[in-house]
Amino acid sequence: MKKGLCLLLAAGSLWANTSFGATPTEVRVAYSGGSQVLMLAKADGSLDKALHSPVKWVQFASGADALNYFASNAIDIANFGSSPATAGIVRKLPVEIIGVSGVIASYERLIGKDGINTIRDIEGKRVAYPPNSTAQYALEAAISVNKLDRSKITLLPLRPAEMVAAWKRGDIDAGYVWAPFAQELEASGGHQVFATKDLQKAGYLIYNNYVVRKAFAEQYPDAVTAFLRVHQQKVDEFKKDPERAAAIVAKEVGAPVTTAANTLGGLEYPSLSEQGTAAWLGNGTHTSDSGIGKALSKTSDFLAGIGELRKRDIPANWDAAIDSRYIRDAAATAQ
Repeated sequence: MKKGLCLLLAAGSLWANTSFGATPTEVRVAYSGGSQVLMLAKADGSLDKALHSPVKWVQFASGADALNYFASNAIDIANFGSSPATAGIVRKLPVEIIGVSGVIASYERLIGKDGINTIRDIEGKRVAYPPNSTAQYALEAAISVNKLDRSKITLLPLRPAEMVAAWKRGDIDAGYVWAPFAQELEASGGHQVFATKDLQKAGYLIYNNYVVRKAFAEQYPDAVTAFLRVHQQKVDEFKKDPERAAAIVAKEVGAPVTTAANTLGGLEYPSLSEQGTAAWLGNGTHTSDSGIGKALSKTSDFLAGIGELRKRDIPANWDAAIDSRYIRDAAATAQ
């Protein structure tokens, strides 16, 4: 009798621990200060409700910061660019890509001063970019695709806010950056010269992605799936009423409504169901041959070519870097 009671208590204890473990006490979500559909979930608290856990929102300035947060185990999920995500994976951070939050079209762009009218005009000029970012990747790709002489371009790594200050001081002639900083450069005498979407015809897929700590995803798979469902809900809200969504996001991030509208409209949003196919994250098989797998290969090779990564560190495949089961589960259970 006593033995049976002990077994019953042990089973009950195991059930309690498993149930408790299924819901995190807190989910730490990292985001840039710019406008994004995820801010709709921050504004209305819908992410907290969907996760059944309080969300701690952690703001960062660039993808390099997000990688540092992951390295110090300070965040669980982050939305940042494909280029720094690729660098983090190659450097063996214990993270994986679980979804695409938006394909970069006109959201990131090269802003130039008078006299810089085409991408070729940056030869002989001082051009700033945020280090370890999709903007850096796009700038380097633009230089390569257009066969510019890189040695004739003075490339300056600056954080976005530092770039704006350098622009106003007259220290730089052009800057490749995202909103709202791109608009600040434009408001100070700049104009668009080149946009990331211009690289798509050359085969470059540059995007923002959702990246998760593997340990968190393994422990709380339902939370990851719920997170992705909320993303799709907010994309749908934006598409249904772009003006309303832009107003909400603008208030949340402290930006002008026109800036928020420009940023949200400067991204393309593949659906959950689309992302679970070979064109994006794949269906769980042949991961390296998926659209994102190929993008990781192209991005890592490019970063190695400019000295940002070591060629020997690039993995043979991306099976451990991309996990499409959460996006597929989210698509299957989305209302």
